[in-house]
Amino acid sequence: MSVAQIVLSIVVVLASLFLIVAILFQSGKSNGLSGAFGGTFETYMSKNKANTLDARLARMTKWVGLVFVLAVLVLNFV
Repeated sequence: MSVAQIVLSIVVVLASLFLIVAILFQSGKSNGLSGAFGGTFETYMSKNKANTLDARLARMTKWVGLVFVLAVLVLNFV
């Protein structure tokens, strides 16, 4: 195993652990079955949704997911 493979393997493991934790900490996007049919109403509290912990976790999940996919692809070709 080369050094690049070891480093990429560590990146894949750390990214996967972070993805598991970040996804488990996120709240659901709808309120059960009623959210599927009724939709959600925009309230005063949802206007500041971009600054919440859940929004930050969602953004970080997307970026770490991209790093994970790229690391797995590079690891496959190395």
